[in-house]
Amino acid sequence: LPDLCVTVPVFHNNTETGKPEVVAFVQAFGHHDDIGGAVPGSMPSGATSVYEEGLMVPPIKLWDAGVPVRSALAIMTRNSRMPEALAADLDAECSACLMGAQRLGEMFDRYGKDAVESAFDAIIDNSTKTYRREILSKIPVGTWVWEDYAEHDGVDEPQLHTQRITLTRTPEDDPEGERLIIDFMGTSPQAKGPINHVADASDGVFMKKWLAPILRNLADTPERMGELDVNEGIVPLIEMRFPPPGTLLTPIFPAPTNARTFVILRMLGVLAGVIAKAVDGRMPADQETIRYTGVYGEDLEGRSYLMREVLGGGAGGRYYADGEDTIHVVPESRNLPTEFTESRFPFIVEKLKLAPDSGGAGQFRGGLGYEKHLRMLKDAHFMSIADRSILACWGVKGGKAGLPFSVTINPGQPDERHVDALADAEFVKAGEVIRICTTGGGGWGDPLDRDPEMVVRDITWDKVTPKAALADYGVILTGSLETDDLGYDAAATEAERARIRAERPEEPFFDRGPGYARLSGGQFSAEVDWL
Repeated sequence: LPDLCVTVPVFHNNTETGKPEVVAFVQAFGHHDDIGGAVPGSMPSGATSVYEEGLMVPPIKLWDAGVPVRSALAIMTRNSRMPEALAADLDAECSACLMGAQRLGEMFDRYGKDAVESAFDAIIDNSTKTYRREILSKIPVGTWVWEDYAEHDGVDEPQLHTQRITLTRTPEDDPEGERLIIDFMGTSPQAKGPINHVADASDGVFMKKWLAPILRNLADTPERMGELDVNEGIVPLIEMRFPPPGTLLTPIFPAPTNARTFVILRMLGVLAGVIAKAVDGRMPADQETIRYTGVYGEDLEGRSYLMREVLGGGAGGRYYADGEDTIHVVPESRNLPTEFTESRFPFIVEKLKLAPDSGGAGQFRGGLGYEKHLRMLKDAHFMSIADRSILACWGVKGGKAGLPFSVTINPGQPDERHVDALADAEFVKAGEVIRICTTGGGGWGDPLDRDPEMVVRDITWDKVTPKAALADYGVILTGSLETDDLGYDAAATEAERARIRAERPEEPFFDRGPGYARLSGGQFSAEVDWL
């Protein structure tokens, strides 16, 4: 990701010295369209070095004594293919941080340093106590192991890039305290391509807070889950043990990292999976809710453009409900509105819908992904930075994997062709259609335990097809949508489900979908997938 951080200190007058001192920081962490590098968008899928990924900016002053440092800003924007957009973004980030620092400084002035810092400490301490009482207590004492994979790095052929967690829940009387130990030993060596992530930075404190939201799924109710904040208070409850330098999570500079989201998002799923083994599946199935797709070239007036969007995917089914459709791990980066894109870029959005059958089958079905069609009005290049095009989002406790990500040019036509999920410059001619299908979430629980009425409802809503109703759920339909009398035969459905149960072999706790066998040498599950 072409990221830049803007940080502004907050000052407060020391009552003893009479001089201002730094009491806090306000920070904005922004993803930018382009900061230079080998390809438009600054995310070269085949990068083998960080030097190909754009401008690296060390800690420097963008503002000094209340005045912008124009020379520094000029260097940064001069290295971007979209200098005006970068300048505007940096201006917005600086302004937001300056305003935040001003407001926070006013709070320190109003209440005093001791009172404000005491309030901060109380918030953090309360989070520690709450997570220990409501979350940590739900995980039994013991040790569990699970792993998942990134499927390609943009340089080598697709393969299993392993991310493994050994999770240990210590007892209350442990000499070093009651906590979770997350051990990443067994993670694959660092990749040649840009999927590496520096997880051990700052002793893994960021990684602890990044993974902590997964723990909220253990809350007593979904409503309570939404009330639990993640802050520094979770840090004492998690111990992280990293492998030596030279792995996906401990890469050695100048390893490329622009597609690190493949690994860092997969770690959320690995933690969810290993906890699921500890709590008999009381965790959601898998989801992959971020990928970057876009087109670039010259518009109808001959001006250069870059359009990139972050399309979401289906969330995993849960032990109490279906997964949500087309969710976004970055809420403000949803699919761009058609009216906006068609007025600015040379293409037409011919279709945007939920992709039927993309959610993994289950007692609680996985959420659906997008299906989006773009018809180009002028020659352009298509880009994609995406994972889960081979390895689907896994299902759990009998639930099935969702459908993977795919991109197809001219679907259904004689010249139809598929585009790799990692593509920097796929040429697309004027008049051609780009079909993008994003991932569906994994299913939770045995599909044969799903209420047939829910299956009929899903067909009515065009979320599940009649073919899948029979094949995945064992539901024998009656009537049709056309005659407005769609239903099911209860006795025949019960008999069909009994037949399927009697004939199917023993299944692992996790279902990875058919793509896993392609990369595992024909194995349909990993050893860690079984309880």
